[in-house]
Amino acid sequence: MTGEAHSSTHPPLPPTTEDARYSQLRLLRSKRVGPVTYHRLLAQFGSAQNALDALPEVARSAGLKGYETCPADAVDAEIKLAKAAKARLLCCSDPEYPAPLAALKDAPPLLWVIGNLSLLQRPLIAIVGARNASSLGRRMTRTLAQDLGAAGYVVVSGLARGIDAAAHEAALNSGTIAVQAGGVDVIYPAENTRLASAIAETGLRVSEQPMGRTPQARDFPKRNRIIAGLASAVVVIEAAARSGTLITAQDALDLGREVLAVPGHPFDPRSSGCNRLIRDGAVLVRNAADVVDALPPAQPAQPRPRPQATTNQRSPAEVPAAQPQHRSLAETHALHQQILDCLGPSPTSETVLMRDLALPPQDLAPALTDLELDGSILRQPGGLLSKCAPDDDTAH
Repeated sequence: MTGEAHSSTHPPLPPTTEDARYSQLRLLRSKRVGPVTYHRLLAQFGSAQNALDALPEVARSAGLKGYETCPADAVDAEIKLAKAAKARLLCCSDPEYPAPLAALKDAPPLLWVIGNLSLLQRPLIAIVGARNASSLGRRMTRTLAQDLGAAGYVVVSGLARGIDAAAHEAALNSGTIAVQAGGVDVIYPAENTRLASAIAETGLRVSEQPMGRTPQARDFPKRNRIIAGLASAVVVIEAAARSGTLITAQDALDLGREVLAVPGHPFDPRSSGCNRLIRDGAVLVRNAADVVDALPPAQPAQPRPRPQATTNQRSPAEVPAAQPQHRSLAETHALHQQILDCLGPSPTSETVLMRDLALPPQDLAPALTDLELDGSILRQPGGLLSKCAPDDDTAH
């Protein structure tokens, strides 16, 4: 060996799965890159690493100066926490990733999971309700969760106190999935620490948030949407007229899921939300048979085929859309201003915006990415858009 360097005639090898996941995690943790922007960047540039390389220039084109992608040290620290918690990173292209969630436009690109992944391939029903649940409400929850488990369903809930905790406890033997608002290694509330440990042994804990993250108020609606997205139906047991539980029910309706509710006494404010849901058409639930009768027979979900790894082909979802026409700086600024003039604090769908501006998708999508990276607009659950106030925190 002379130590002389020789250039190789072989083409560069494709990135390993580990390298690809590292880049995916780093892209998702980069400032102002939420699920929709992540999917759009991946489709446009073909891979997470290509998107990372292009992101600073994309941000500069959007008028954002000094933009930097997520530092490698932050990703290394998150991976270290994941190893300590025995958490696995689940990508939306993995066959184990639940198909109902993958079908959402704003599906979480990556999930940290702890526990039994096979539960994601079984029929899922969510049970949600009040944190300050009554004794009768908790008893109804336990009975319902046990009977649904016996019927072949996995119970999904949010690991909150009250109805959520009762549902998880009753379904430990048959299968339960806890969707967490913070990091999958951060148990909130702390009183559910023992329950969370038991779920990790026989069930599954899931979170889209970074490892080590303490849940904040804005994280709970995101958690609720995952609960609704995972399940074929959402059963509500005790919910006030204005509560996070009803947000989950609304998410379920928006996603085309079945919504069912347990009625309560008209004088109990904890039942006002359930009674209103039933008045508006939700299926009334007296027992598990009412839930099962409202749904198709429970059948094991078929795992999705793993995408074939190639160096020169892309799946249809990764094929970039037609490139937008080239615009001058003045034209781009004018288009951005048009979009901002159409938006306000109330969420608006991208379809409505496209119609109002008479723009094709290939012209509107890059402009929305620019404005999202710039912090001028915010994507709400369900892919809705709203204009940010000057002090809004749009970082994900």
